[in-house]
Amino acid sequence: MSRLLIKSGIVVTADPAVPDLPRGDVLIEDGRIAAIAPEIAAEAPVIDAAEMIVMPGLVNAHQHTWQTCLRGIAADWTILEYLHTMHAAIAPAFRPDDIYISTLVGALNQLNSGTTTLVDWCHNNPTPAHSDRAIDALQESGIRAVFLHGSPKPDPKPGQKHFSEVPHPRAEIERLARDRLPSRESLVTLGMAVLGPAYSTYEVSQQDLALAREMGMLVSMHVGGGRMLTPDGFKRLIAEGLVSASVNIVHGNSIPFEELRALVGEGASVTATPEIELQMGYGDCLTGALRRLGTAPSLGVDIESFIGGDMLAVLRVALQAERHAGDLATLAKTGRAPEHVSIPCREALRWATLEGARMLGMEHRIGSLAPGKQADVLLLRGEDLNLFPVTDPVAAIVLHANAANVDTVLVAGKIVKRAGKLLYPALAARKSALAETSRRILAAAGIAH
Repeated sequence: MSRLLIKSGIVVTADPAVPDLPRGDVLIEDGRIAAIAPEIAAEAPVIDAAEMIVMPGLVNAHQHTWQTCLRGIAADWTILEYLHTMHAAIAPAFRPDDIYISTLVGALNQLNSGTTTLVDWCHNNPTPAHSDRAIDALQESGIRAVFLHGSPKPDPKPGQKHFSEVPHPRAEIERLARDRLPSRESLVTLGMAVLGPAYSTYEVSQQDLALAREMGMLVSMHVGGGRMLTPDGFKRLIAEGLVSASVNIVHGNSIPFEELRALVGEGASVTATPEIELQMGYGDCLTGALRRLGTAPSLGVDIESFIGGDMLAVLRVALQAERHAGDLATLAKTGRAPEHVSIPCREALRWATLEGARMLGMEHRIGSLAPGKQADVLLLRGEDLNLFPVTDPVAAIVLHANAANVDTVLVAGKIVKRAGKLLYPALAARKSALAETSRRILAAAGIAH
C-alpha cells in the first residue's frame, strides 16, 4: 500500500458533507483519500502544508488544447474572424505532431496552474493520426482528462458536403473506444464533441446524439455565435429522448429560458467560458438563469489563442460577471444598490470543482476532498504576499489566488508538481518544439507574428 500524509494545512474540501478545517491533515492511500481530520497519526511520507491551503484540484470543463501553440493571436478577433481564420485558414496546417505538442504543453500548463482534470475538446483532427497524437499527449502529461473527439470545420471544396451535413464518424469513435481508450476508469477517457443543432442539420444532430447514447459517452456541443442552424433542434431532440445527463452544452447564452428549463429538466449540463463569451459578444453567461433553475454551470478556459489558461482567473471572471449582472438587475428594479452580495464565494468555488465533476458524471470520484475519492489535490502557498494573511481561505482561493501560488499538485495521489516546480522531466525540449510548431503554422497560414 502506498501512503502520503498532507500535514497541518488549511483544508477547504468543497464538499457539502465534509467540513473545512482551519488546520488539518489529509491521508492518501493508493491514490485515494483515506481520511481527513484535525490530526492523523500514520506511518507515511509527509508533505508539510503549514500555512498552505489544501483544496481539490480544479476542473477545466472546456478547452481546445490544440490551440496552445497559437497563444494570443486571437486577442483582437471577433467571433466571425475567429471562426473563419482559425478553422478555415490555420487549422488545416496542423500535422499530427503539432496536435501532440500543443496538447502536451497545454495539459502541462493546466497542471502547473492547479487544474487536475481537463476536458479536451479536440476538433482539429482530420485524420486518426491527429486524434491518436492528442491522446498520446494527454496520457504523457499525467493529467486526468476526457478526450472529446470532435470534427474539423474547413470550408468545403467543390463537390464536398458542408461540415454541417456530415455525421460524426462512427468508425472512428468505435476504433478509439476499442483500441485507445477502452476503460472508463483510466486517467484519460473518451467522449464526443459534436456539432449539435447550432451548427448542423437536425438529421446530423439526431444521429450524433444517438451514437453517443449507444456508446454510453458524454456528448458536448457548442451553442453560440449567432442563430442556430436548427432552431427547434433541442425541442425535437428532447421529444425523441436523446437529451440526458450525458449531454453537455457549452456557452448557450442565447438559449431561451423555457428551453433551458426543458434541457436542464432532462439532466443536461451547461459549461460557461465567461471571458471568451464576454469578448465574443455571446451575451450574459447562463449562470443566473441556471441558478434560478436550481442548478449551476461548470467552467472552462476555452481557447488560449484568446486568453490565459489559468482556471483561477476564469473562476474570478465568472463570479464577478454574474455578481455584476445581478447588481444591475437590482438597481434597475429598485433604484438602489443591492443590500447583500448575490453569490457567495463558496458557491462559485463549486463551479470550478464539483460542478465540473458533475458535468463529467465523475462527482463520486473527483471535484472535492472526501474519503474514498481520488486524491486530486492542490496546495496553494498561503504565505505568498498576495494571499497572506489567509483570513478567509475560500475568499483567498476565489478572489486572490493565481497560478503563481500553486505549490503542489497531485493527480490520483501522484505528485506532478512539488515546491512550485512541475516534475515533468523534458519541459525545455517540449517548449522548443512548441515554438517551432507555432512559427511553422503561422507562416503556413500567412499570419504575421
